[in-house]
Amino acid sequence: MTDIISGNIYDYPRYYDLVFGSDWQAEYKFLNACFAKYLKSQDHLRLFEPACGTGRLLYRLAQAGHEVSGLDLNERAVAFCNQRLEKHGFPPSAYVADMSDFTVKKKVNAAFNTINSFRHLLTQRAAVKHMRCVAAALKKGGIYILGLHLTPTAGEITNHEDWSAGRGHLRVNTSMTTTSRDLATREERCAMVFDIYTPTRHQRLEDEIIFRIYTQRQLQQLLRSVPELALVGVHDFTYDIDAETTIDEHTEDVVLVLRKR
Repeated sequence: MTDIISGNIYDYPRYYDLVFGSDWQAEYKFLNACFAKYLKSQDHLRLFEPACGTGRLLYRLAQAGHEVSGLDLNERAVAFCNQRLEKHGFPPSAYVADMSDFTVKKKVNAAFNTINSFRHLLTQRAAVKHMRCVAAALKKGGIYILGLHLTPTAGEITNHEDWSAGRGHLRVNTSMTTTSRDLATREERCAMVFDIYTPTRHQRLEDEIIFRIYTQRQLQQLLRSVPELALVGVHDFTYDIDAETTIDEHTEDVVLVLRKR
């Protein structure tokens, strides 16, 4: 028998962390490669993650000797992140805040947001405010690493993804399906399902996620609205620091490297 739960996936940080944290190595390696390529110094950096979630990358970067902090709108995710930091001997430096309206106590060398969380900001005003908050948080020459899916205007569009992750006796099979895409309102609605298995139980967590749509042109328009940040590198979700990509009408995912002027 399957127990059906209709809820917010971010309210279940243990499952969320398993689903989105299982392939942390590629992102972690890529972030460090970005620090080496785009920053003058890579030792004891001050790093910040807006929409940090469970801190799957933050605590590992802290273990590498960096000073880390982050914010998230979800209180349960922040509590999970802080407990993890403390468990590994670091200060609980995540806090609850809106990523379109925040400040940091000390300017940072780098900020990062790599798995599409930026697209939770559903208006142009919120997106621009976020970018300006990040720019204000960065030291001169600091970088912002921003990953997001684009909506191609030519060719096929991916409408469904499946992946799985396991840890001990827990396994979560995940599916994300685009149920509607409105180019006029720039809203993409996705059905997200976690099938959660333990040796004695099967639960299904069902949620709907709304993302803001970005085409190539709309992304370029956004970047022009924040002149404080200069685009210095474009990669994709293969996280290959040696492979830069070109954004065109077929592009479906990008990782931007933006430098504070």
